Amino acid sequence: MENFTHISGHDLKAMGYPPAKWYRRALEHINNNRLSKAELEAYLEQFKLPDPVGLFDQPVAYSLNIAAENELEVDNVAKVKATMDAVMRTPTVLDGAVMPDACPAGPEGTIPVGGVVATHNAIHPGMHSADICCSVMLTDFGTANPKAVLDAAYASTHFGPGGRPRGQQFQLPEALLEAFKTNEFLFDEKSISVAREHLGTQGDGNHFLFVGTSAATGNTMMITHHGSRGPGARLYTKGMTIAERFRQLLSPETLKQNAWIPFDTEEGQDYWEALQIIREWTKLNHTLIHEGVAEKLGAGVENRFWNEHNFVFKDGNTFYHAKGATPLDSKFMPDITGPRLIPLNMAEPVLIVAGDTTESNLGFAPHGAGRNMSRSQHKRNLAEQADEAIFKTETAGLDIRFFSNEIDISELPSAYKPAATVRGQMQEYNLGTVLDEVLPYGCIMAGDWQKNAPWRKKRRRNRRQNF
Repeated sequence: MENFTHISGHDLKAMGYPPAKWYRRALEHINNNRLSKAELEAYLEQFKLPDPVGLFDQPVAYSLNIAAENELEVDNVAKVKATMDAVMRTPTVLDGAVMPDACPAGPEGTIPVGGVVATHNAIHPGMHSADICCSVMLTDFGTANPKAVLDAAYASTHFGPGGRPRGQQFQLPEALLEAFKTNEFLFDEKSISVAREHLGTQGDGNHFLFVGTSAATGNTMMITHHGSRGPGARLYTKGMTIAERFRQLLSPETLKQNAWIPFDTEEGQDYWEALQIIREWTKLNHTLIHEGVAEKLGAGVENRFWNEHNFVFKDGNTFYHAKGATPLDSKFMPDITGPRLIPLNMAEPVLIVAGDTTESNLGFAPHGAGRNMSRSQHKRNLAEQADEAIFKTETAGLDIRFFSNEIDISELPSAYKPAATVRGQMQEYNLGTVLDEVLPYGCIMAGDWQKNAPWRKKRRRNRRQNF
C-alpha cells in the first residue's frame, strides 16, 4: 500500500488552492481516510477554481429609463451612462437597467444610484453599497392629527451618528441575536453591540421621518426612511474584503468596486444568509420606531407596509442588485404586504405605487427623486444666501424639523431633481402606476449634525482660549 503523508493547509496552498473555509473539512477527510495521491487529486477537484476571466469586450446591453430635460441633466445622464457602461463589462453580468432618478455614486465603473444590475451566481457587495437594505415603511394612523403624529415621532425616533444612549435602547430579540451569533459574517462582538445600540435609530444624510395625509382617504400616514446602520455597514466592509480575495483569483481585471462572492461557495452562502439577517434587523428597526409613535399617540394602526430599495434580490441563480431602485415584482419580496413607496422630497408627496415587470424595468421602479449634482456643489451654488432664508423659502407651509437643530440645505427640495421629471419619466418608461399620494405635512431629518459636533466645539473652545 502507498505510504500516506499527512496533509496540512500549507500543502493545500502549495498545490494551488488558496486558503478558504473548506480547508478544515477537507483536511479532516483527507487525513482521516488516508487518501492516496490519486484519491487526493480526485477529491480536491471539487475545490478547483476556474481559470481567471477578463472583462467583456463590450458592455452587456441594458435599459436606460432616463432622459435629460435640461443642460444639467445632460451632464448627469452622460456620467451615469459612462459608469454603467463600465459596470456592465463585469464578467458575471447578465442584464441591467437605469431609473429616472439615477446619478453617479463614485468613481467611474461604480454602479450609479438608480441602477439595477443582474448577475449570474454572484453577489457583488459594492453593488448594494454600505447602506444595506435602505428602505421605507408606512403606517396609516387613520384620523390621528398630523401634528400630534410628528410630535410623537420627534419624541420617539433618533437621528445622527451612533446609537441610542443606555437606558433608551431596545432589546434585540433572542432569535435575531442567535442569528447574529451563528453567522460567519455577523458573530463578532462589535457587530452584535451595534445591532443593539442602533435599534430605533435612523442615521443621517437623506434619511427621514415624513408625516402627511392620504390624497385618497385623508388618513394620516407616517413614513420612515433608513437602512441597516452600523450592522449593515460592518457586513458591507467584511463582504468587500472577501469579494476582493475572490477578485484577485477569479478576475483581476474586474474593478475592485465590482468584485464578487460566488454564491455557490461557503462564503457566498454565509453572505447571503447575513444579508437576510440584516434585512430582518432593518425591518425591525422601522417597526420599533412606528410602534413607539403609536404607543405615545395611543392611536390604532389601520395599515402598515414597507419595501427596500437598496438590496440584492434572488431569482434562481440570478441576483438583482438594486442600488436605489424599488422592487415592483412580488417575487423579490417574500413578505410583501402592500404596494410600494417612492418618496421624492420633503415638499412633495410620497408616492404609493404598484406595477408590472417589463423587459426594460427588470421588475423595478425609481426609489426617489435623485440628484443632478453633489451635496457640496449644491451648497456652493447657494453660498451667497443664508441657510435660514433658503429654508424659509423652500419649506413654506410645512413643519420641517432637524434633529440636530441645524439646517441642512443639502436636503432641501432644490437639492433634488424636480419631482415632476421623475414622475413623468415613470409614466413614459412604464415604471409603476401611482395608486395614492401621501401629501406632505412635515418631516424630521438629522440636519447638519456635524456643525456642532463635539470635536468642532472643542476646536472652537481651544481657539478662543488661545486669544
